Amino acid sequence: MQSQDQEVLEQLAQWLDAGHQPYLSTIVKTSGSSPRPVGSMLACWGDLVIGTLSGGCVEEDLLQKLADNAIDASSPQLIEYGVSAEENERLGLPCGGRLEVLVQQLRPGHSQWVHEAVTALKERKSLTRTTDLVSGATSTAITDQFVPLRLENERLVQGLGPRMQMLLVGAGQLAQVLAQLALAMDYEVLVTDTRDAVLAQWQGPAVPLLHGLPDDVIAEHSRDAGNVIITLTHDPRIDDMALLEALETPAWYVGALGSLRTTESRLERLASLGVSDAQLARLHAPVGMDIGSKTPWEIAVAIMAEITQLRRRS
Repeated sequence: MQSQDQEVLEQLAQWLDAGHQPYLSTIVKTSGSSPRPVGSMLACWGDLVIGTLSGGCVEEDLLQKLADNAIDASSPQLIEYGVSAEENERLGLPCGGRLEVLVQQLRPGHSQWVHEAVTALKERKSLTRTTDLVSGATSTAITDQFVPLRLENERLVQGLGPRMQMLLVGAGQLAQVLAQLALAMDYEVLVTDTRDAVLAQWQGPAVPLLHGLPDDVIAEHSRDAGNVIITLTHDPRIDDMALLEALETPAWYVGALGSLRTTESRLERLASLGVSDAQLARLHAPVGMDIGSKTPWEIAVAIMAEITQLRRRS
């Protein structure tokens, strides 16, 4: 889930608490090229808008329809964009692209599910939003894992999950630029280090700086599948301790900085400490794509490129 989607829900909660009746629009189906993925949300009340469906003429057309009261607000409505080549050209959709958007006006009775969703996401829990497409009645339920959006039996079931979190072990220069790049790509970033002096010299973006043993920090802050954990210190006493804990978690990506020779030595040490072959196979090391990177920014780009490729392929 993107942070912007969580911001949409938080804003909806504020509007509903103030007695307003905002609109919530959700992409429920795409085909061909699409500027935004299924599940993307946009909310509006009056002239105020948060979130995005396309960043272009689709949004302008939808918002104008809402402003003109051209959409029946008595029940959720499915609106399709890109049904013809002429419409694709008019709306600026990529060739062959089609979007199906569910538009729903929220009433005071919807406040409960919106607040439930906001609370769950802040606690890094996954949940589903189930909306009856006839009545508009909506409920939420906590789930063990993220559930892909689907339409079935005249209802929408939308999975909502916490933002992807990145925990960086080591607060050196690479962590500073990697944190900046990860924040720009919508990750929640945490940085930990055992060394007070290194933390005191942090010149990166404003992110939580956690002092402590890396295994303790990982155990406390990175216990769900929406986590990325990367060791960056070059100190095996710190990195190995972190990796021993990280490879026990459900984190979907665990990476370690280092050369091929360093990686071989690390794998031998971890194996001698009882890490299984299956756990070692989860370790991305050397971390990042092999693009010949040398500088901190180049290495950060290589790391984010690998993570992005894996996320898009999953």
